Amino acid sequence: MNEHLVIIGNGMAGHRLLDALLKRPERPARITVIGAERSPAYNRILLSPWLAGEMERDALNLGDADGVTNDGVELILGERVATIDRHRRQLTLATGKVLSYDRLVLATGSRPAMPDVPGIELTGVHGFRDLDDVDALTRAAQAGHQAVVIGGGLLGLEAAEGLRKQAQGKRGIAVTVLQRSERLMNRQLDATAAELLEGELAGRGLNVLTGVRIAAMEDDGQGHVCGVRLEDGRSIEADCVVVAAGITPNAELGRAAGLDTDRAVIVDDYLTTSDPAIFAVGECCQFEGQTYGLVEPIWRQVEVLAAHLCGDAIDGYVEAPTATKLKISGISLYAFGPIEADDDHDVLTYHDPEQGDYRRLLLREGRIEGAVLYGDTACGPWYFNQSLAGRDVRPCRQALLFGAGDANPLLDAVHDETDPLQEEAA
Repeated sequence: MNEHLVIIGNGMAGHRLLDALLKRPERPARITVIGAERSPAYNRILLSPWLAGEMERDALNLGDADGVTNDGVELILGERVATIDRHRRQLTLATGKVLSYDRLVLATGSRPAMPDVPGIELTGVHGFRDLDDVDALTRAAQAGHQAVVIGGGLLGLEAAEGLRKQAQGKRGIAVTVLQRSERLMNRQLDATAAELLEGELAGRGLNVLTGVRIAAMEDDGQGHVCGVRLEDGRSIEADCVVVAAGITPNAELGRAAGLDTDRAVIVDDYLTTSDPAIFAVGECCQFEGQTYGLVEPIWRQVEVLAAHLCGDAIDGYVEAPTATKLKISGISLYAFGPIEADDDHDVLTYHDPEQGDYRRLLLREGRIEGAVLYGDTACGPWYFNQSLAGRDVRPCRQALLFGAGDANPLLDAVHDETDPLQEEAA
């Protein structure tokens, strides 16, 4: 395909798209990738274990930046796109350089959602999003500072545990996690699982405060944060504050170019924006009111977009359920579907406090609709697959909480008895 495709963004979505395109012979003849960071593409999901000292920096790399230049690909790193001229199909970089494109992909990702409170701009207040953030947090942890992490969701807990582990064997760091909700990971865990998680984290030395709201960051008089003040009047000492309480899509470039936007750049089921020559994928896009922060739906978007850009016939992107796992060493949890049970749910629960194992399933009309697993999560993917398949699990209801080994034989027996193909063969 003799055209020039430009991808703005060299993060996980942009790199995944490039990788998918390079596997297709019908790909555009010329591809330019522009990344604001100087570093080649890396896996942001692994920032937490890297901060915790559980892996080397090279393990984050997603590929060899020099390895794609012979495939008609140009990488422009450490550069930002200033403007998009849709009518001329041109980009202007912050350096003044102008590039023309035939088709354009926005893969600009997102940034930490910073609370609108006094002092948020103080030195020592960080996001947890890129390599520079990890470098800053590593220095803070090794210096033995007081740290506060704002956000008790996946990213916040991973950041807090990473800080704690980074400081092990050194001067030590006191880490406090502030959560606005009454429980940790309130979007994924019920009250019991959240209590188990909080207990485990507290046992490791993290201080967890739930049901609290931030009033301000406190200034030490020299422009550096020295504490976090809560709305209830309490003040928590901190010379390092990590904000990990959600993300904001980087939609400004598309908005300035006149594309249809809401919270993010609006796309259709083929990731096409309101301009048919421009596409958006990943955390910067919005589809049917949804924005994205997990990789699973983004990977499905990439597959659709790569095929579409190469002229392949493919079904458009559709929303699908996703499961959540926590990436903290020694803690296993797995969850999907609704958290709260309603009157029509059949609730199955198993809890072994001594072993720290907890499982709760929500069934509706015999089909698994949601699950929360803490401790032993080995059967989580099996539950998720049964849910995706819409399989009636009532024949093995009594064995469900003990996983596939006990439940599958019962399901298979019922399936064999009622399979019309089996009956016809007989």
